[in-house]
Amino acid sequence: MHIKTLLSRRSLIGSAMALASFGLAAPAMAQAFPSKPLRIVVPFAAGGAGDLTARIVAAELTLSLGQPVVIENKPGAGGVVAASTVARADPDGHTMFLMSNGTAVTASLYNSLPYDTLKDLAPVSTLGTFDLAVLVPADSPFKTLGELVAFAKANPNKLNVGSINIGSTQNLAAELFKSSADIDVQIVPFKATPELVGALRGKQVDVGVEILGPALTQIKAGAFRALAVTGKKRSSVLPDVPTAVEAGVKGFQASSWNALAVPGKTPRPIIDRLNKDIVAALSKPEVKKKLADLNIDADMSTPDEAAQLLASDIQRWGSVIQRAGIPKQ
Repeated sequence: MHIKTLLSRRSLIGSAMALASFGLAAPAMAQAFPSKPLRIVVPFAAGGAGDLTARIVAAELTLSLGQPVVIENKPGAGGVVAASTVARADPDGHTMFLMSNGTAVTASLYNSLPYDTLKDLAPVSTLGTFDLAVLVPADSPFKTLGELVAFAKANPNKLNVGSINIGSTQNLAAELFKSSADIDVQIVPFKATPELVGALRGKQVDVGVEILGPALTQIKAGAFRALAVTGKKRSSVLPDVPTAVEAGVKGFQASSWNALAVPGKTPRPIIDRLNKDIVAALSKPEVKKKLADLNIDADMSTPDEAAQLLASDIQRWGSVIQRAGIPKQ
């Protein structure tokens, strides 16, 4: 037998054994996971919608994984501190990041980050979505979004649209409304939701774009009227309010979302195990109800679907930021 033939056969046998051992190792890796307590690093302070979503899911994962899943709040810097913590963590699945559409905004808003959002973070599954709404005072002359857009087109630069701080989801949604409807309005950013609510009640702004949850009390109290919600479908809590697209503003679709991600080099069997448990948790009626009470729709996904959502939102919000002339930080 020629030496080359012998070496070639040995190489093939070695490759086959390596592939076989990897095939055996993958299930074993998933079975050995988790081997210690897990943590979810949350880029928000305790008590907000994102934090509460993480805590609801963490409680379920604690039961299914057989290890404690604790919440670690690291707010500030547009989520950069929290994301960096996870990006640098051991890629063993024991450290997760509460990712959101804000993660996509940060990727477009900052000149440089200490991590690569698409490479150093691996999405596992989405957790939930929550709508934004276009709001007016209850006694506003605008009864529909179409009426508001028609007035804005006929009266350029007359309307003031309030949102919270520049670069927030609400602020970028207001900018998306402006460009999608092709209207000339002033976007007025406020420090936080309470200031925006006060300004809209006090008629300092004509319109507000805000996450539906915090505005729902004002709507139900009769202080505000929702002209449209900005998700793909109507809100379950306001079924009579059309989506912005239904109301005639093509392209005006903007929902907030949360997801869980792990360090980028985490083995796929571990990602799949986490995904399986997250999907099972979010499928429970009692978990859906807990999230619905926060005005969040439970919304699970595959890892690939979550990754596609992140990538598409980075591109979409990057375009909005560029069109609006918002300076990078």
